[in-house]
Amino acid sequence: MPWFERWLGYAEPIGHGLLTTAALSAVAIAMGFAVAIALHLTRTRGPLPARGLVGVYVSFFRGTPLLVQLLMLFYLPAAFGLDLNPWLAAGLVLALNSAAFQSEILRSGFEAIPVAQLEAARVFGLSERQIFRHIQLPQVLRLTFPALVNEAVDIIKGSAVVSVLAIADLMRVGKQLVAVSYRPLEVYLAIALAYLVLTTLVSWGAARLVRARSTGAAA
Repeated sequence: MPWFERWLGYAEPIGHGLLTTAALSAVAIAMGFAVAIALHLTRTRGPLPARGLVGVYVSFFRGTPLLVQLLMLFYLPAAFGLDLNPWLAAGLVLALNSAAFQSEILRSGFEAIPVAQLEAARVFGLSERQIFRHIQLPQVLRLTFPALVNEAVDIIKGSAVVSVLAIADLMRVGKQLVAVSYRPLEVYLAIALAYLVLTTLVSWGAARLVRARSTGAAA
């Protein structure tokens, strides 16, 4: 059977795996962003012990392998007689890992905002909540958008580790196809191309969004 005919046979399971990877990554990135905002606010406005805990959290998730984090969270509840759903474990670990990196990205954006802007906003009577929502956050998102997109791409690629929990993502589908076809190079090349398509779409969509915003601002 020609290789392209075999690839056609791979298309359906790889498509399902692609959707699983995309959905899991999207949830993790969104949850990670929300946690990253909370981490930043705690680090800058919280009590000293809480700031220290944030530092430990960020150091742990940035300094240890994602696979180790995944296995720890999955098997830790078992030590207390609890079973954790693999999907929940995968989503939580990806989100917590991404939050640590996103918090550092966001911190650089917040630090880039001139202090004079914040002081002027306080003089005009804006509350800290209003300053954060209307002055800081829009600028931070604009300044850090490329780095956040890179983090999203990294999460998509890093999500391959969830296959160890028998989640039918792209990598898991690839392992199953190899077990049936006995053609690992051919299958993993198709899996690599699927990941490339997904990450390229994310990068392309982000670039289009930046161009659209730039055109709107210029108009």
